[in-house]
Amino acid sequence: MTTAATDFTTQPDAHGHFGQYGGMFVPETLMAALTELSDEYARARKDPTFQAELDDLLANYVGRPTPLYFAKRWSEELGGAKIYLKREDLLHTGAHKINNAVGQILLAKRLGKTRIIAETGAGQHGVATATVAARAGLECVIYMGKVDTERQALNVARMRFLGAEVRGVSAGQATLKEAVNEAMRDWVTNVRHTHYILGTAYGAHPYPMMVRDFHRVIGLEARRQILEHEGRLPQLLIACVGGGSNAIGLFHPFLNDADVRMVGVEAGGEGIIPERHAARFQGGRLGVLQGAKTWLLANEDGQIELTHSVSAGLDYAAVGPEHAWLHDQGRADYTYATDDEALAAFQSLAKIEGIIPALESSHALAHAMKVAPGMAKDDLIIVNVSGRGDKDVAQAARFVFGEELKF
Repeated sequence: MTTAATDFTTQPDAHGHFGQYGGMFVPETLMAALTELSDEYARARKDPTFQAELDDLLANYVGRPTPLYFAKRWSEELGGAKIYLKREDLLHTGAHKINNAVGQILLAKRLGKTRIIAETGAGQHGVATATVAARAGLECVIYMGKVDTERQALNVARMRFLGAEVRGVSAGQATLKEAVNEAMRDWVTNVRHTHYILGTAYGAHPYPMMVRDFHRVIGLEARRQILEHEGRLPQLLIACVGGGSNAIGLFHPFLNDADVRMVGVEAGGEGIIPERHAARFQGGRLGVLQGAKTWLLANEDGQIELTHSVSAGLDYAAVGPEHAWLHDQGRADYTYATDDEALAAFQSLAKIEGIIPALESSHALAHAMKVAPGMAKDDLIIVNVSGRGDKDVAQAARFVFGEELKF
């Protein structure tokens, strides 16, 4: 385990490795495109014109900064720590995903790409990608598992209104992993004129680093805001973890603050039962999937296991390589919330604070409900509300009210 003096912000190395994790495990066809993207991103990071355009879009199109809201009534209801909510749900398109989509569309334009593809699970990344592609006037194709197109029908309609073609994927479990597979097949075939806006801090280098960097604005704002509100840093950060983009965006600016604990909350599904959850750190193993070496759910033969979550956005068999590295270093802790716990948090925040969170975010909120009562009243928690729950109303109503809603 590393010491408190470790600089956690130096990762990845030049080859995209976070310790033993990450890297570039892709077909030879994609190596040139990834190298081109990596080189262009390195130039863009140092280009004041690129940064100025990105900052302008984040402020005037996306809606940053987002508030850091003190959930006073919810904190009092739970007892213990004061809970602040980072309100990424208030962004244009309804989730943090737009931060990364805006950054990557600017890169695609610099690279001269004329076509955009993406994968999506809960649909929020698909909506964000369709949004920025529409604004850029580029063709857009979104891959989405058939199961997810049904439980996230509202977001499918939004993508179509934005001009994107939504291609349902019926193979395998017909959820996020299969959508990524199809997007990668498309990219291999059309790599010369197509840019793949990958939606989470996963995949082959430079995606985990690049997506993290575009989401660091979450943690940078939260750090500044909590100092303005309270004059001190929080004791605890909590975020849900699928691939891990919203969590690493919140965590990264605090990584060298040794007194700030960080907890990523995975999808516990119906409990830690094979093929009924998506908690990679609960019985997972080291392996390679869809471009990266990381911690994932696989059987003894190395076959990727089926996953389950009430939340489409957390229903994925692998976790971002930086999270795997932080787990090994002991810098961040990873736990899980079950479907029932997430649904309870979804209802609790809605009824007490008038905020309907995404089911993904509800996993983080569920952990806050567990730990806040046992903390001191002057302790501070920041929970990242990574998205709003409009897209999940029908799904939640099915479980909570036993009703089938039609939109």
